[in-house]
Order: sequence, then structure tokens, then C-alpha cells
Amino acid sequence: MLLEFNSAYAENLDQKDLLRDFRQQFHLPVLHGKTAAYFCGNSLGLQPKGAEASISKELRDWANLGVEGHVFAERPWVSYHEQFAPLLAKITGAKPNEVVAMNALTVNLHLLMVSFYRPTTSRFRIICEQKAFPSDIYALESQAKLHGLDPKMAIREIAPREGSVEIHHEDIIEAIREEGEQLAVVMIGGVNYYTGQVFDMQAITREAHAVGAIAGFDLAHAIGNIELHLHDWDVDFAAWCSYKYLNSGPGGVAGIYIHEKHSSNPNTFRLTGWWGHDKSSRFKMDPEFIPIPTAESWQMSNAPVISMAVQLASLELFEQAGMPALLDKARKLNSYADLLLREVQNLPGFEGMFSIITPASRGCQLSLLFHRDGRKMFDYLLENSIIADWREPNVIRIAPVSLYNSFTDVFRLAETISSFKH
Repeated sequence: MLLEFNSAYAENLDQKDLLRDFRQQFHLPVLHGKTAAYFCGNSLGLQPKGAEASISKELRDWANLGVEGHVFAERPWVSYHEQFAPLLAKITGAKPNEVVAMNALTVNLHLLMVSFYRPTTSRFRIICEQKAFPSDIYALESQAKLHGLDPKMAIREIAPREGSVEIHHEDIIEAIREEGEQLAVVMIGGVNYYTGQVFDMQAITREAHAVGAIAGFDLAHAIGNIELHLHDWDVDFAAWCSYKYLNSGPGGVAGIYIHEKHSSNPNTFRLTGWWGHDKSSRFKMDPEFIPIPTAESWQMSNAPVISMAVQLASLELFEQAGMPALLDKARKLNSYADLLLREVQNLPGFEGMFSIITPASRGCQLSLLFHRDGRKMFDYLLENSIIADWREPNVIRIAPVSLYNSFTDVFRLAETISSFKH
């Protein structure tokens, strides 16, 4: 057994962790009378303790001001969404005029596809990854049908090679080049939800543009998890949810990124609503739509202030910690988890029980493919107050995230797995 496989070593790592105090800013679940080790941030992030106060502030202003809160609230509701742009820009590597918090993920994906999937008889193909999150596939198929196309003819899914679960980058690039002038849009998850694989978005975007196609990404499992430089990578569009790594609560407001070359162009088609109208003349209620020359023009309605207050509380913690420090800790947590779990694989009786299917290109997630006793192991973890994520038919996903997970959590996970009786 390695030196690292003991609690004292993990506690020493925690003492050296410059972000350790952020854990105290979150409510940690209690399961079976014990504080849980929570590894489900890739499904639903934990509640920031500041969320309640942030919501209460808006409720007080609503109670005291009524409709005047739109202008005179401490954080005026008319411009409420604007305070998110600088914070989201830092996390996504975008300019503030390229991002906006709005709607829900799949709603936003549809809005973006309406703008950027404009098929013709010769250019109509969509490339995505196989085993993308089902909602993405549903959206792409319905977008093809919207244009009178057969999804089987319009969509090309890039699959892992035989005997592998990883999608090879070279296969994506080869498919883009093969499709050539037929290709309209590449729409891939920045991080695959099932395996945790991180895709090379910069290279994919460059290759898509080389054949005249648009490049967009679903960042549900990427935002707040991996390093992003959407503007510099020249990505055309992206969408994300915020209830995973951004900790904005179940169904929390999502967001979009649109490169300024598109958002500043009034001829870029968008479905319109009054909150995307030029701010200086919005309340004149004129019939002609004048788009705000930013990503805000894709906003159709005013902000859901009460729910957005939760995301604001979380984004303020991201601002305090800083993405470089968060990413550095994430790498260390993940490497430590990988090291310990590979030690468990070598223990007597554990040989061949599970494989780590997340490739080296990864963020905060490790996916464990169980060849036996997978569901029993998952239930055993829950019995021992460890919350992970089960994916049919036989994968346990764990996500040690920087804001609230500790190295002791990771040690506890590995130690518990190693104590499983089979």
C-alpha cells in the first residue's frame, strides 16, 4: 500500500490547501446521521450558505418596493442579469458582451440552433458525439425535423473505437474533413457527461471553420470545471446549465455564449423578445425590434430574479477563489483520487472489478466502469454516507470539486471502496 493511502497524508494535503475554507461556505448533506462525502457536483452542486440571504434580499425588496424594485431595489431587477456577465466571462474565457444568464439549457440550445443551424440542400449535416447527453440528441433531431430533414441523414455521431469508451480526437477531425462542404454545424459536449472526457474545443472549432461550418458546444459539464477560452478559441456559440459545478440549485438559470462577431451583427437571425431589444428604447414599446448588439439580444424575457439570486451567491465564491486556483486544486483532487483508486484495483479480490474509463484529458470527474458488483458498491457507498452518481448499466461517476471537496473526502471514498465485502 502506498504512503498516500492513509488518512494522515490526506489531512496534511488539506492543511496545505489554500482553498480549504471555502468548504465552510456550503451546506454539506447529512446521510445516516453522518456528514456525507459528496461527489455529485457534476449532477447537482451543493447549496452555498449565502444563497438564503441572497434570495431573502430580493424578497425583502419585493415586499417593500413592489414594482418599484425594478429600478430601486438594491440590485435593480431591470438590469439584474447584467451583474452576471463579468463573472461568467471570467469562467468561460469570454468577453462580458458575449455571455448572458437566461432560460434553461435545452431551451437555450434550441434558440442557438435556430440561429446557427441554417441548413441548405448542400450544407445540412450536423456532427455530434455518440452517447451525448440525451437531451442534446433530442434537440438536434428535432432541429433537423424542423427543417424537414431526416435526422438519420442529417446527424453524424462520432463513436468510440471498438473496445474503447473514449472518442478519439482524430476521429472527430477526420469526420469534419470528410463532411467538408456538407457540414453545417459541429455541436459537441465540451465534456462528455458519461466518461468525463474533455474534448479539444479549440482544434474542433478551427477544423469546423476550415470547411465553412459553425462550431458550438454544450458546456453543462465543462463550465466551472475546466479551463475555457471561448473567445480566443473563436467558438461560435455555447450553452450551459448552472446547477452542476456553478451550484445555482435545481433548475437554476442557465446561460449562453455567442461570439461577438455574431452577436454584434444585426443580420444574425435570432428569435426575439422584448428583453433583447435596445435598452435605450425598450420601454417605448415600438413595434420594430432593435437588437442589443451583444449576447443579451437572445434574451426573450426579463430575468427570473429570485432563482438567479442563488447563482449570484455561488458566482461570488468563484470570484473570490479565482479560476486558476480552482482549476489547480481540481487537478490535484482528481490525481489523488485516481492514484488511490488504482491502488484499490490492485488489492486482493478487487482485480478486474472496475476500470477507470475517464481518459487523461479530464476535469473533476472520474467514471468507474464496474465489471461486477457495481450496484452493490454504489449502495454500499450510500450506506457509508458517500454520495456518488449511478449511470446505467454499470458506471459510478465521482466528481471531487474544488470549492467544497477535501482530500480527506477522497481518501474516505477510496478507503470505503476498499472495505467492500464481496
